[in-house]
Amino acid sequence: MSKQSAGILAYRQKPGLEVFLVHPGGPYWTNRDLGAWSIPKGLVEDGESPFDAAFREFGEEVGITIPFDAHCLGTVRQKGGKIVHAWAVRTDFDASELNSSCFEMEWPPKSGTLQSFPEVDKGAWFAAAEGCRRIISPQAAFIRRLEQHVL
Repeated sequence: MSKQSAGILAYRQKPGLEVFLVHPGGPYWTNRDLGAWSIPKGLVEDGESPFDAAFREFGEEVGITIPFDAHCLGTVRQKGGKIVHAWAVRTDFDASELNSSCFEMEWPPKSGTLQSFPEVDKGAWFAAAEGCRRIISPQAAFIRRLEQHVL
């Protein structure tokens, strides 16, 4: 069975549609920008609903509480076969307040040294068109679906 992730596409209208995206932390993502951003998301745990996982992951990756009033954006299949479920939530917050949880990994590889990195190293609001340029390509469908829902 394919791995499943779930996440939240936060959005606001100022006056145009803006979406909140995050950039993954860790050394493999340091020099990547276009096509590297994502909705805040993570793996659905055993016995957990994708909806609950989406809100849990938003809290872990962004560190901000958002309303539970959500619109389902469906799913996409990413490279490697992972299924991503997404919900849109209208909200507004200061992206500089991002407070991501961390993970540990051996770095540099084969060094035997564990280092801690944030799951998300930055987050930002983007106009919908710019968000489509920056996001991992399969997830751009979530932004287009959101545009159809709010416009």
